[in-house]
Amino acid sequence: MTNFSEADEAGFFGRFGGSYLPPHLVQPIAEVKAAYEEARNDPAFMAEYAHLLKAYVGRPSLLHYAENLTAHLGGAKVYLKREDLNHTGAHKINHCLGEGLLARRMGKKKLIAETGAGQHGVALATAAALLGLECEIHMGAIDVAKQHPNVVRMQLLGAKVVTVTEGGASLKEAVDSAFNTYARDYEDTFFGIGSVVGPDPYPSMIRDFQAIVGREARAQILEAEGRLPDALAACVGGGSNAMGLFTAFLDDTDVHLYGVEPAGKGVDHVGQHAATMTTGTDGILHGMATKVIQTPDGHPGAVHSIASGLDYPGVGPQHAFLQELGRVTYVSATDTECLDAFQLLCRTEGIIPALESSHAVAFAMKLAPSLSKDAIVLVNLSGRGDKDVDYVAEVLAAQ
Repeated sequence: MTNFSEADEAGFFGRFGGSYLPPHLVQPIAEVKAAYEEARNDPAFMAEYAHLLKAYVGRPSLLHYAENLTAHLGGAKVYLKREDLNHTGAHKINHCLGEGLLARRMGKKKLIAETGAGQHGVALATAAALLGLECEIHMGAIDVAKQHPNVVRMQLLGAKVVTVTEGGASLKEAVDSAFNTYARDYEDTFFGIGSVVGPDPYPSMIRDFQAIVGREARAQILEAEGRLPDALAACVGGGSNAMGLFTAFLDDTDVHLYGVEPAGKGVDHVGQHAATMTTGTDGILHGMATKVIQTPDGHPGAVHSIASGLDYPGVGPQHAFLQELGRVTYVSATDTECLDAFQLLCRTEGIIPALESSHAVAFAMKLAPSLSKDAIVLVNLSGRGDKDVDYVAEVLAAQ
């Protein structure tokens, strides 16, 4: 059986992954890896983490049969894994609590991270407040403007929010800024990377903390339908919510897995999308070997998505590996399709989804009608759309 899940000792999934770091960060990141390996094998650490997921986050999250959406689309039954109902409103809290617990275990005093849509920033600030740690979040100026409610939330939770104005002033630049700050102050600081990206061990560690999503979904759909779904769909920027869902199903090769990328204004429009798996090439970004949207001279290219959490020019290395193996199919949805899905879910199910999650819903809207009524499509609704409603109103008003 193909090993879809485990990186080798150097952190590679096939040729993707690894750890590409400046010399002064090699030891600090090695310490994170050693601490995580110790913690994941410590029953007391894992018990505290599991307790927080249940008693603080509110897990298990619901699996909702979207009966009205299913009837509207025709074809397959559509189920939604309701990560939007977690405390803080998205899947991000799952790994942020794990990172916070690990930072405290290592004796760190401060969490630092990047954020795009703000959900990772809010979740990490929440974990920091709960665990008695300082918190600093770096966020691109474009996203600060688009996601102002989340900026306020982070500040209310005690985090320092650093607005990044360099370059494209979005998620890639926020990662750069946070990494540079961490490099100057790593002795007392833990870098809380927000997705399955970065140098080893982060792609595996964040996946492991997010794998609760897929374990729950698997048990829930078996209880509801007596069998596994025909297809899973999840949005992919860096790819943490998708890996969280997919991991429990990787060995079930009859279950089709779809990662849905942001096509923005069209994958043929350079700089106006963030469909890394569709248009990217092999490269090095943020300490990992992966697929990267690049300029001809090898620099990270400009990207765009209506969803701030997806406008990243790279992707988690395990996703690149799974694409190469053919285990996961990567598709894309445009800004327009995302907006249509956002509005349809609001009106059929009374659920306001995050714009990121709306990409997965948009793909399900295409897939479900092509399948029989006996088929099942399970969508990871990775976050709620409270943060997006003002921005969506502006976009719709301008149309």
